[in-house]
Formats: sequence, C-alpha cells, structure tokens
Amino acid sequence: MTWRPILLLALLGTAAPVSAQDAPAPAPPPASAAQSAAEADPLVVDIEGGISSPMTVAVPPMPTPRSAPTPAGETGALGVRVADVVAGDLRASGLFRPSGPAGLRAIGYGEVAAPSYGGWSPAQALVQGYVEANADGTLTIGCNLFDLFARAQLASERFTVQPADWRRGAHRCADAVYGRLTGEDPYFDSRVLYVAETGPKDRRVKRLALMDADGAGHRFLTNGQTTVLTPRLSPDQRSVVYMSYVGKTPRVYLLTVGTGEQRPLIETPNMTFAPRFSPDGRSVVFSMAVAGNTDIYRVPVAGGPPERLTTAPGIDTGGSYSPDGRRIVFESDRGGSQQLYVMNADGTDQGRISFGGGGYATPVWSPRGDRIAFTKIGGGRFRIGVMTPAGRDEKLLTESWHDEGPSWAPNGRAIIFFRSAQGASGDARLWSVDLTGVNERPVPTPLGGSDPSWSPLLSR
Repeated sequence: MTWRPILLLALLGTAAPVSAQDAPAPAPPPASAAQSAAEADPLVVDIEGGISSPMTVAVPPMPTPRSAPTPAGETGALGVRVADVVAGDLRASGLFRPSGPAGLRAIGYGEVAAPSYGGWSPAQALVQGYVEANADGTLTIGCNLFDLFARAQLASERFTVQPADWRRGAHRCADAVYGRLTGEDPYFDSRVLYVAETGPKDRRVKRLALMDADGAGHRFLTNGQTTVLTPRLSPDQRSVVYMSYVGKTPRVYLLTVGTGEQRPLIETPNMTFAPRFSPDGRSVVFSMAVAGNTDIYRVPVAGGPPERLTTAPGIDTGGSYSPDGRRIVFESDRGGSQQLYVMNADGTDQGRISFGGGGYATPVWSPRGDRIAFTKIGGGRFRIGVMTPAGRDEKLLTESWHDEGPSWAPNGRAIIFFRSAQGASGDARLWSVDLTGVNERPVPTPLGGSDPSWSPLLSR
C-alpha cells in the first residue's frame, strides 16, 4: 500500500466552499490558489500497491461560527469530538496516520475553507470542518479536504444531522475523505450486528447486540434468556435473522429491530439454522435438517412454503448470495470433506470451487462480487481467507489459532470476524483485517463477541 500523486481529471479542481445555513461561509481561496491547484496532481492512496507507510493527515479541532448549546453539547466542544471521530475512522482503516485533534492548533472559522497551508508538517493532507447549530434544531457538519503539497482543495461536503446523530455526521466526513483519497467506496458510516458473550465457557450468555462500526452506540436487541447464533442484518437494517435455541430446538427467527418483535421464520418441528437475507431483502436462505439430511432452502420474508435448493446427501449449509442475487455460495460435505460450492439462485448448476487442503466453512460473498471470504480449517487452526468466485487466487489473511465467521465491510475492502482464545476460557473477540492481510486490529466491544455481521452503508 503506497500513496502517490496521480492526475484524476474528473476529480481535480476546487470544490464549492462549504456553506452554512444561518451565517455566511468562509471565503474560498483566491483565484491564483485555485489556478495552482488545477495545475497540481492531487494526493491519492494506492491501495493496490505494496505496503509502505500510511498517508499522514492533520485533523485539527473543528470550529463553530458561533457557540450554541445543543442536546449533544456546545458546538465548540462538539467540533473537537467530531474531529476525534474522523481521525479515529481514518486511523482504523490502516491507510492513514492522522494527527489531532489533540495537540494541533485551533483554527478559526474563517480558515475552514481557506487554510493556512504552512505549519502542518509532516502531514500530507488536511481535514478542516465546522459544526453549526441550525434554527430548526439540527446540526450542520462541514468537511473540507486539502492537499498540503499541491495547496489544493480536494473535497468539500456538509452534512445536516439531528444532534443525536452527530457521530454519523463525523463518520460521513471520514467517508468523504477516504473515498476521495482512495477512489474506493466508503464504509465508516455503517453498523455491526454481533453476538455479545458473557460468563464462563460452559454457561455462556449470548445476546444480540448492535453498534456503530467503531464500537459506539452499543445496544442489546435480546435479553440473553436463550442462546442466539449467526445473526444477519437485512439490507434495509430493519430486520435480523438468527438462530435461537427456544424450546431446546435450533430454529431461525426473524426480529424487527425497531420493535423487538420476533417470530419463527417458518413453522416446522425440524431444525433450521444458518440464515442469510437475499440482496433485495425479500427472501432468506437457510438450512433445514429433514430425515437425517440437511439442505439449503429459500423462503419469502413475508411468509410462505420454503423452496428446497439442494438435494445432495450430507450437510449443505452456510448459503450466501452474490450481490446481484443470481448465485449462492455454500458449504457442503457431499464429497467427503467440508468444501465450498456455488450454484444459481434457483439451485441449478451446482459446482465445487475449493480444492486446497483442509476444510472450508462460513463462506460469504463480497459486496463487490469479486471475492468470497471463508473460514479455512486445517492443522488444528481456523483462519480467514479469500478466493475468487471461480475458486482461484486463494489467500489466507490471518494466522491466529481460531479465527472464523467473516463478514464484509460495505465496500468489500475489509472483513470483520471473531477470534477465540486458547485454553479454558475460550473467550471470543471481534477483529477486522483488510485484503492485504496487514491491517489486523481488534474491534472495540464492551463484552466478548462472536458471529459479526457488517451492515451496508447507512448513508447510501
């Protein structure tokens, strides 16, 4: 991963200055500065290249045009918190080394869109913004990105949010910076659903929990009275499917996030498990054990009889749709070992794609459609890997003792998974890794965690 200046004519130029709703925005740079910006090559992070060092980015505290109290705090203090979230998001990507807001000089409101390019060394890029309280009770968060070498403005955005959603405004600012400097889709303004775990290994309490991608805004969706596993968010994030041991029989349940209402996905005495939504959110694929054989089925979320998609002897499970909804990857032991297969969404044209040593489990298709993530089992270890949908270019991204349950970031560039500790505790924690396999880091949660599911982008 390297950064290098390249010419991107479609993105080059000085964006319109950030505007405020109740006060005039800071003036844009002089015409001479804009002209010199147009003659320079903007900074771009080359995420396909070899690893070198992250791009340095200065993120000073964000000023306010006038101090005002809000339910989220005074606007001046809130500007520090917004900048801190932006810096944290960029740091977590592994592509950037942000400095600030602590330790950087405070900037004036008039400097937001007309920066003083000197004095930020050794930073290569600068993020300056503002926080303003609006007459209707909302907040506006401005976000400007500058190339300090070319003395060019690369992006200018503003986001209007409710005070309770100020963190979302900060995440969207970080997304704008990430997208502009990498050319990739963003992923910070998203959420993670997972199983929160407490208690000893043989009496573990497992609850559904939902949080922002950076660990903030944490809340529980279930009370832990029954064990829950393999939760998956719907594309619109209004529903969750998961397996629960209600009545000591594993069954797939559907939960409405807003109300907490839950119901069995289908009414059956058979064991059902491993659910996942289709890309349009209208149906769910899951596994059901009938008369000693386990196959993959599909059922409409609104209800109706399930449709059987596989019929081979053995265990077929772990279905995951391609982003266009046309194909499904799944795991099966029909050939004598746990391997990955792909089929059309109607169950036709089933074929094996994994042929390496060991076993393969928990496949999930990338939102980009170009890779499938999986758990590789072999040598007494579980590791996270990726391959193409054709089974080529297999690459293992982690090397720990027990990593499993991958789920893709909305942009298909990072993967969240859970890592279990060796020994009697068996404690599990959430981790993430990017496609280079280098930026591996723990994901903050208040409790132990497993079975993560990364949501689509909230601001899409």
